[in-house]
Amino acid sequence: MIPTITAFERSPDGGKGLARDTRVRWALEEVGQRYDVRLVSFGAMKEAAHLALHPFGQIPTYQEGELVLFETGAIILHLAQRHAGLLPTDAGARARAVTWMFAALNTVEPPVLDLAIARIVENDRPWTPDRLPLVMDRARVRLGQLSASLGDTDWLDGAFSAGDLMMVSVLLRYRASGLLDEYSNLAAYVARGEARPAYARAFAAQLAINAPSD
Repeated sequence: MIPTITAFERSPDGGKGLARDTRVRWALEEVGQRYDVRLVSFGAMKEAAHLALHPFGQIPTYQEGELVLFETGAIILHLAQRHAGLLPTDAGARARAVTWMFAALNTVEPPVLDLAIARIVENDRPWTPDRLPLVMDRARVRLGQLSASLGDTDWLDGAFSAGDLMMVSVLLRYRASGLLDEYSNLAAYVARGEARPAYARAFAAQLAINAPSD
């Protein structure tokens, strides 16, 4: 059965690969699973039909027969457990890969989301000039810790895994701030992820939706 995912009809990032459906597309490409995409508008995301799939009115969702999933971590873990290629066969390494997935979402991503809110949503608030340096410093702490853990290795724990897929996807959000460039090994790590053919296919598919029409 070919699964269906939802994606923005028009992505806020204009097709730069930051919309979360790109993560799921990448995972599907890595495991060689065909998939369909149903595009939804911002208005449709708040309607009952979509809320039945995603109670928070976001994207992506994943439908496979009667199975409906939301949240990229849950979707990618499902794919990694069902298909070969994203989780190691060794039980210990498999558990560590899952740990890195959670670390990406729960530890590394929150600071960059906070940074985006401070720079975009709250940029006109009187407290922003004082708050922004604190937010930047918290992001640097996490990136510094991750940089030290990665060291000079290609991937987080041996071979590429779902942990790396999720971590690279999160780190891409740091690029616009310039913070990623402060850690050369993390910048190179992200570049290795982007160089994977599966990522290139996922990025191209997301970009094609957002390409300006003639």
